[in-house]
Amino acid sequence: MSALSPAPLSPETPMGSVLAAYPGARRVLFRKYHLGGCSSCGFAPEETLGALCARSGGLPVAEVIAHIESSHEADRQLEITPVELAARRQAGERVRLLDLRSREEWEAVRLEGAEFVDQALIQQLMGRAGQEGLLVFYDHKGQGSLDAAAYFAGHGFANARHLRGGIDAWAQEVDPAVPRYRLERD
Repeated sequence: MSALSPAPLSPETPMGSVLAAYPGARRVLFRKYHLGGCSSCGFAPEETLGALCARSGGLPVAEVIAHIESSHEADRQLEITPVELAARRQAGERVRLLDLRSREEWEAVRLEGAEFVDQALIQQLMGRAGQEGLLVFYDHKGQGSLDAAAYFAGHGFANARHLRGGIDAWAQEVDPAVPRYRLERD
């Protein structure tokens, strides 16, 4: 997500472009309209927003667009920039860095002080341990970490954030010593 608002959506916007501009769109479309979460309600990146609404019972496109855009503004409240995170850590604020990437990515490169997220850590976080300090989820480029922060925020964690741009943005904006990499699926 950028500091600027993404380009406005229209019925002709391809779903791939919707997801690129509004990273939480798949989550919010599934939650409200049951779109995009499984094979029966999925969509292709080249399918337009208007076509998806039409084949999904004639959903009002303007309503769907308004929902994506308003949800995007709520999602922005869950982000923290790499520079802001670095400043808060430097100031001594208690921050838990929670790495959502694969075990292979974790073993190859990680942020100093980060914790690898597994089922045991999630259970620990859902208890009192997750209520203390700032929880910052990160992944490679910031897409999946938004969903994790939204999940925790939805369960009452006002301290949950996601690192905008992931470890890749951290390497670009804060610490060039952190190796950058590319995944085959990128």
